[in-house]
Amino acid sequence: MIDSLQSTLNYFYGLPLWELLAVISALFYVVLAAKENIWCWPAALVSTVIYTVIFYDVYLWMDAVLQVYYLVMAIFGWYCWRKISPSANHGVNRNAHSSTLEIQSWPLIFHTKIILLLTACSLAIGWLMDNYTPTDFPYLDSATTVFAVFATYLVTKKVLENWLYWIVIDLVSIYLYIEKDLQPTVVLFCLYVVIAIVGYVMWLGKYQKNNHQSNGNIASATE
Repeated sequence: MIDSLQSTLNYFYGLPLWELLAVISALFYVVLAAKENIWCWPAALVSTVIYTVIFYDVYLWMDAVLQVYYLVMAIFGWYCWRKISPSANHGVNRNAHSSTLEIQSWPLIFHTKIILLLTACSLAIGWLMDNYTPTDFPYLDSATTVFAVFATYLVTKKVLENWLYWIVIDLVSIYLYIEKDLQPTVVLFCLYVVIAIVGYVMWLGKYQKNNHQSNGNIASATE
């Protein structure tokens, strides 16, 4: 255990500057997202540009394509998080926080249908990658990519369940990056799992608080 930790620390000491910058900025993105801080999106821009090159170089091509998508979604996420929430135009005691996009939860039946659809897409893309490209781990790589595309969209819309998707995606990704000898990224994704759990708890608390306040405002308005 000690030898493994020392090996990881030594790897960080000799880490190329660009990969270290990608790790740090990506970590900032997740931490700021968990805090509902809009500055998570500029941090995402930095990490995605760098990781696009890294993943292409190690033949994780679907992950490289995913980084380009992240780049676009970082811009879209900034726009969505600054946008006025429709619910902010109604109710009592509106404040600055309530005028922004609020955390929402989508029903279980919707997520069940989406998971089935995304699984089918992952298998189809994995088959194509397995037969027509030199990429490694085509099915797992495709699955993490497909599900991450959807999970990222959930983040831009502040959907509570995004964190549950990320926990599973990150756990699978850890295996992939261990196999590709990307130790700093393995450490990063282990931190992602922890942050995703914390993020879910934090967002759940805020979601329940917002719902309680909204129900209280509606009750007051009808009296």
